[in-house]
Amino acid sequence: MMLYDWFKEIDFAQPLVFAQFAWIPVLIWWYVKKYDRKQATIRVSTSQAFMVSSAKNRLRHLPFILRLLAISCLIFALARPQKRNNQQQTQGEGIDIVLCMDVSGSMGSRDILPSRLDVAKQVAEQFILSRPVDRIGVVIFSGEAFSLVPLTTDKNTLVTQIRSLEARRYLADGTVIGEGLATAVDRLTESGVKSKVIILLTDGKEDPPETRLIDPLTALEIAKSKGVKVYTIGMGAGPSAIVEITPNKPASKNPVVDFLDEELLRRIAEQTGGKYFRARDKDALEGIYSQIDKLERSKVEIMAYKRYEERFLPFVLAALGFLVIELMLRFTILKRFP
Repeated sequence: MMLYDWFKEIDFAQPLVFAQFAWIPVLIWWYVKKYDRKQATIRVSTSQAFMVSSAKNRLRHLPFILRLLAISCLIFALARPQKRNNQQQTQGEGIDIVLCMDVSGSMGSRDILPSRLDVAKQVAEQFILSRPVDRIGVVIFSGEAFSLVPLTTDKNTLVTQIRSLEARRYLADGTVIGEGLATAVDRLTESGVKSKVIILLTDGKEDPPETRLIDPLTALEIAKSKGVKVYTIGMGAGPSAIVEITPNKPASKNPVVDFLDEELLRRIAEQTGGKYFRARDKDALEGIYSQIDKLERSKVEIMAYKRYEERFLPFVLAALGFLVIELMLRFTILKRFP
């Protein structure tokens, strides 16, 4: 088993040398023919009396076997066995991205099945897993903003936290787009990379409580001053009767107009160098994230190295060992006297 594992890691630089093994059958044929010619033959009624069993008699073919083993080892050595060691080195610059997600009660609406928030979570998870190099953080907001996950490359933590999101579970009622954006910008303030991006997703307009600290336009100016690019996504199938899901309460169907403030979202995107998108269904949202993924590519260079270690020496030493044993046998136990 150990020998098998050793050969599994070995490559041969000159595999054509193995064609020399074709001489082994020829040498065996030549040896047998030569050995038969050396045997004296006489006609007797029985050969039982001439069959003598001794150490010398039993070992008479051993030198030839050792010679074949030595030749085989030399063929392996000439084929240049090498141990391959593959290494990769990643160089370049990733992008720091913050997903700023609306988790207000209206995100539980089912005009996009199973709900707006469920679809947003599924597509965000796909996006996170497609960016293995970048640091990603998550900020959520409704009537207040909260940093759910700081910038990290731990994709498992990000996915776990995204999956756990529920509308109106964490924060007060309302929609504070400005504070959500400002919190996301703050997460990127200490970032040392050149490319800093926020993907802001909401299905409504600014609906602040009295405790609001930062309005959307102030947050926009902060983002511009910090050099943060913002992509905005307006989510919702459009003006319709929206079913709002609230924990511990029956689903309520309210005839509403389209509350989405597209003018504000477009202004935030354009003034920060980003782009505004409208997602009316899951396919559209997946397409939007795919576009953003292509627009914001990390500059990463992966260099692969292959190092080889020559491993012919064990075969050479084995060949020498077999030859030494052969010579010792020929000059000791199997020595012939004239």
